[in-house]
Amino acid sequence: MTKVAVRSLDRPDERRDIPGGHVDVVSVAGHGIDRAVFEPGWRWSESVRPIAGTELCEFEHFGYIVSGRLHIEMRDGSSADLGAGDAMLCPPGHDAWVVGDEPCVMIDVGSQATEYAKASGSARS
Repeated sequence: MTKVAVRSLDRPDERRDIPGGHVDVVSVAGHGIDRAVFEPGWRWSESVRPIAGTELCEFEHFGYIVSGRLHIEMRDGSSADLGAGDAMLCPPGHDAWVVGDEPCVMIDVGSQATEYAKASGSARS
C-alpha cells in the first residue's frame, strides 16, 4: 500500500442495530474497526446473546472507551470497570453492561471488529 487509507465511522459500511444500541462497522484497507453505542440499560447477555447464540461473548475486544461507563465480568468471576479514556484488551468469555445513565461509546479494532453482533450462523459475538 502506498496511499493513506481513510474511512469514516460516520459513513459506515454497515450499521447493525441491536436491542439497546447499534454498531457502525468499517473496513480500512482490510482492517476492521467498529464503533459501538450502548444505551443505558444495555447488557450483552440480554441484547446480543440471542444474536450470537452463545452463553457469553466469545469475541476478543481490543478497544477504547470514548464516553460513558462499561462493566465487564469474565467467566471466572473477575471483572473490570471501564470509563472514558480507558483502553482495554478483553479476552473471550465475558458479559458486559452499561453503568449509569450515559450511553457507552466504544471503538473496537482488530480482526474480529467487523463481525461483532453480526446476525449470521458464524457470528460468535
